[in-house]
Amino acid sequence: MDAATLGAVGTIVVGLAAAAAALIGHRGANAASQSGAVLGGYSTLVDNLQEERAQLRDRVTENERLLAAAYAELTSERANKAELHARIAELTNENARLRERIIELGGEPT
Repeated sequence: MDAATLGAVGTIVVGLAAAAAALIGHRGANAASQSGAVLGGYSTLVDNLQEERAQLRDRVTENERLLAAAYAELTSERANKAELHARIAELTNENARLRERIIELGGEPT
């Protein structure tokens, strides 16, 4: 082989090696880009989950406050109901006593 043929073959081999290196480099860049996109997407997902968790905690806190208020209102209504029952019993007894007194005085109870 003469020098021109060796030079041409050498140029072709170097060209092929450069193309292979460029192809491998391009694949590596794509992989790194995709990896960055995945990590960025993961970071966004984690941020969204943390925000949703914080919102749910706020809702739980608000629901617990409303539940405590409802229990307090129920307790108050039960106390009022007990007072009303006592007042009803007191008035019923007083009416019975007054009717008996009316009868003792010679009248007709209404």
